[in-house]
Amino acid sequence: MTPSLDAIGQIAVNVHDLDRAVAFYGDRLGLRLLFRVPNMAFFQCGSVRVMLGTPSAPEFDHPSSILYFRVADIEAAHARLVQREVVFRDAPHPVHRAADHELWLAFFEDSEGNVLALMSERPRA
Repeated sequence: MTPSLDAIGQIAVNVHDLDRAVAFYGDRLGLRLLFRVPNMAFFQCGSVRVMLGTPSAPEFDHPSSILYFRVADIEAAHARLVQREVVFRDAPHPVHRAADHELWLAFFEDSEGNVLALMSERPRA
């Protein structure tokens, strides 16, 4: 039987100040803290676990991949995060129009300078 890669279980995000990053992901983004160990903290985001960790070696010290947080109502999510003092690079805006939906994005940075985004797919009438 060939192994199947069909789900992401965990995503690692590099941080330099773990306490500051834990406050951002927990207090500002509202993710649920699962547990914390030295140099790492783990949050739940839907079915994916987000691991915040300080780089263990120089070759791992780089910006993270962009995490796209799927939301049903991007304007409401944007407003809620702005109230929590999350600074956005741009307002929610459409980036793609398909036959049945529009893809909307809004980009922001975490406390460590990693780029993140809100993502919403809106059905077209």
